[in-house]
Amino acid sequence: MIRIVEVGPRDGLQNEGTPIPTSEKLAFIERLYRAGLREIEATSFVSPKWVPQLGDAESLWPGLPEGPLYSALVPNAKGLERALALGVERIALFTAASDAFTQRNLNMTVDQSLDAFGEVARVFRESTPSGWIRGYVSTAFECPYAGRIEPAKTIWVAERLLELGVDEVSLGDTIGVAAPGEVRALAKLALVVAPLEKWAWHFHDTRGTAIANVSAALDLGFRAFDSSAGGLGGCPYAPGAGGNVATEDLVYFLERSGMPTGVDLESLAQASLPILSLLGSAPRSKAQMAVLATRSTQ
Repeated sequence: MIRIVEVGPRDGLQNEGTPIPTSEKLAFIERLYRAGLREIEATSFVSPKWVPQLGDAESLWPGLPEGPLYSALVPNAKGLERALALGVERIALFTAASDAFTQRNLNMTVDQSLDAFGEVARVFRESTPSGWIRGYVSTAFECPYAGRIEPAKTIWVAERLLELGVDEVSLGDTIGVAAPGEVRALAKLALVVAPLEKWAWHFHDTRGTAIANVSAALDLGFRAFDSSAGGLGGCPYAPGAGGNVATEDLVYFLERSGMPTGVDLESLAQASLPILSLLGSAPRSKAQMAVLATRSTQ
């Protein structure tokens, strides 16, 4: 069974400067659910000072439509406190395989971030024994500041997260540089450490390789992938370039390859349009544009 984790409402919007009203975010999430998406990362309990776009987490969370499995990114102990106050039962933590990256983004080394998140995970487990934790490893292939990352370093960080008790590790091609051969190499190392069900992949389409990378992971048996409706989200290190792999492109590829997703592509193609309009952005997904073009000629 294929798992698609929709990250558009969080990862897709977090870097957008145009404020999106909470009501529009909730309507977006409702459309995603009605299109068939069942796992949605809805927001982040990050400081509004650093990510104003997600400063409405407290007002958004209680309004989420029933049905999907929702998760939220929790950047630190304060964020966890806010999440627990709302009864959040699925959280995501994030670090990277590059000290240069964590220093820029978290103001700490990779080791320090793992220590900090170890405490967050411990407190979460004590308060929510049946809860679920995801761990993100950014810059799994390359860092914009330090260059290529050795696969062994990425796997070392992932293994540390698993030792902290995370239920799943999502390996991220943060700047969208990886090619399928690199994915296969990292994937084989990952399977030495933990079984398939412990892993997800977070590909960016900055250089047009995301779907090829999905295919490489599928060939090795992996079945969990992150994506963002409409291709929302950019790469701040490559201005003007694409960011997250579009959910529409992922769904089309999987369905065309004979792997059912449970997602209605036509409904999905419509889901992000109001948000894209508010952002003043055109659709970025090729599959989405194809569906919309077909509808316009009917």
